Parts: sequence; structure tokens; C-alpha cells
Amino acid sequence: MKAPQDAPRALLAEVAAWCAGIVYVVLLYVVTLNTGTELTGMRLVPAALPVVLLLPLTRRRPLPALALLLIASFTATVLANSMMAAGQGFDGVPAAARTQAWQIAYLQAVLTALAVGRIAATRSRASAAGAALVALGAQIGAAAYYASSFLAVSAFLALMTVTAWTLGHSAGERRRHAAALRDRAAERAVIAERLRIARELHDMVAHSIGVIAIQAGVGRRVIDTQPAEARNSLAAIEETSRDTLAGLRRMLGALREADPGDGGSPLGPAPVLADLDGLAERTRDAGVRVRIDWRGERRPLPAEIELSAYRIVQEALTNVVRHSGADACRVTVERRADDLSIEITDEGHGPAGLPGAAGYGLTGMRERAALLHGEFTAGPRAEGGFRVAARLPVPAANG
Repeated sequence: MKAPQDAPRALLAEVAAWCAGIVYVVLLYVVTLNTGTELTGMRLVPAALPVVLLLPLTRRRPLPALALLLIASFTATVLANSMMAAGQGFDGVPAAARTQAWQIAYLQAVLTALAVGRIAATRSRASAAGAALVALGAQIGAAAYYASSFLAVSAFLALMTVTAWTLGHSAGERRRHAAALRDRAAERAVIAERLRIARELHDMVAHSIGVIAIQAGVGRRVIDTQPAEARNSLAAIEETSRDTLAGLRRMLGALREADPGDGGSPLGPAPVLADLDGLAERTRDAGVRVRIDWRGERRPLPAEIELSAYRIVQEALTNVVRHSGADACRVTVERRADDLSIEITDEGHGPAGLPGAAGYGLTGMRERAALLHGEFTAGPRAEGGFRVAARLPVPAANG
């Protein structure tokens, strides 16, 4: 879509192209009348100028340009023949006049081939084939007035027209193929984004609902005997719900296609590794103690690595809360020179036998690592419990 400020410029270019086309007709008529002098050197410029004048219209409006070209060329050929031959036939015309007629005819044939190629590149195959046939017919009809070897000239014109159509059609096919590839790439990008959003929603909602369910169960059991503990559970439910709602608002805000100039932005930043302490506290409120071991230098990482690492830990802790039966787990985050290593271990029975929720979560974690060209492993430990590990490469600029 053109910007509003480009509309007058496009209109001016359109008007200039049509004006040049009109000047082409007038100048071709003038050149055709000037048949007494052989066109050589600089004298050939007036004959070549009409061709140059019609090129802008050929580029912008190839079909009207071809029609104008054929009508003007055929009329000029008939006019030149009647004026030069004076009823004697073209063979009786002086050599200088014949030279000029051939030069003009060749230039018009080249321009016609360019117009046919342009139409073949930008129009449907049926329209391009029809235009090529009409152009060839008009040129062969004009050749009958000036060609001493009609069959040879007709064959040459046919070969030129077919070549121009083939080259133009091939260029159009390549352009359409490239456009189709771009469209498919855009569709794949949309699908990938939808999958990413689905994983984000799953990670966020699954973890929060798991915590809320645990806290609600605790509160229900102790509300009569331990009111203070029940109040703590309700407070944890309230805090988790508020965090989840805030995250959903951020995600929905990012999904809204705001205009570039309206200043719209998500309501908050995406989670990063520094937020793991808060995640551990919420998981602890759900009944699972989380120990976080930080190794290596804690420096900011690219946003996609921070987010993916956080989500992998979040999903792993969700599986611990909902499926492991363990009351404690350990998270190890190690920052090395060229990668980030994450490990989550527990001593429960793991997610085996629960392929629905846990299986989907493991798939999401594996996809997140794969998108960053990282590695992901998950499975039961020999000494008991379950282990989730991921390695995410860090770009050299952040190493």
C-alpha cells in the first residue's frame, strides 16, 4: 500500500508516461516524413527517440502501450510506403530511404518485443499469449509493405516474439514463485507464533492453576483448625491469580495489532531468570520447597534466552507440583562461557504414566530449547526421582 504522500508522485509519473506516449506518436510521424536523408550517426537519434519515449508507458501500462505502439507503427509503415514508393513498390525507393525505413522498423520491432515480454511477465498466460499473437500479426502485416524477403522477415519477427514472450513468462514465473515462497514463509511465521503463544499460555496457566489448586486444597482442610494457615493459602491464591492475570494482559496486549504510531505496548516485561526467586516462592506456597543454585557469573542474556530458560524452569516446577509427589526439588542455573545450563531434579515418581499434561509440557520445553538450537533431556534418575536438563547456546556477543 502506497503512503498518502506517494499518491501525487505516482499520479505525476502516470501522467508523464501517457504524455511521453503521445509525443512518441507525433515524433514517429515526423521521423517517418523525413525520408530523404539516410539516418546514420547522430541523425539516427530522432528515429531512436520515439522508442525511448514509449518505455515508461510500457513499464507502467504494457497493454495500452502495446496497442499504441502497434497502431502507430503500422500507420507509419503504410504512410512511409505510400510517400516513398509513390506507387512504384518498395523496391523502387532509393537506398537511403530504404535504410531509414529498415532502421525505424527494427527499432519498433525491438520495442514491440519489450512490450510483449513485459505483458508476459505481469499478466496471465492467456492475456500474454493473445497480446503476442496480435503483435506478431500486426508486425507481419506491416512487413508486407517494406520487406523484399517477406518469409524471412516474418520468421525473424515470429522468433523475436516467441523469445520475448518466453523470457517474460519465465521472469514472471520466477517472481510469482518468489512471492509464493514469501507468503509461505509468512504463514509459517504466523503458525510458529501461534504455537509460541499457546506454549506461553499453557506454561502460565498450568503453573498458576496447579498452585491455586494446591493452596485451595490446603485451605479447605485447615480452615476450621488452622485459620491462620487458611488465610496464608488464600493470600497465595490471590497473589498467584493477580500474577496470572497480569501475564495474560501482557500477552493479549502483545497480540493486539496496534498502529505503529499509537504508542501501544505490552503492560509489562516478559519474565527473566531474575524472576526465578519469585517463582520458587510461589512453588513453595504450593507445598514444594525449591532450592535454586546459581553458578557462574549472573549477567543479562538475550531476551529470548531469558524467557525460554524461565519457561523451562516454570514448566518443570509445575510438573513437580502436579505429578511428582515430591516435597522438594532443586534448580541449578549455570552460566558458562558459551551456553546456559539448566537442571531441575526431584526425588518423586516423575511424570511417567501421565502423558497428557506432563507430556505436553515436556514437548513444549523441548521445542523451546530446539528453537534456540539448544539441547533438552528429561527422564527418571537412576537414584530415583526425575531430572529435566536444558542447554541453551549464548551468542558470542553475549559470551
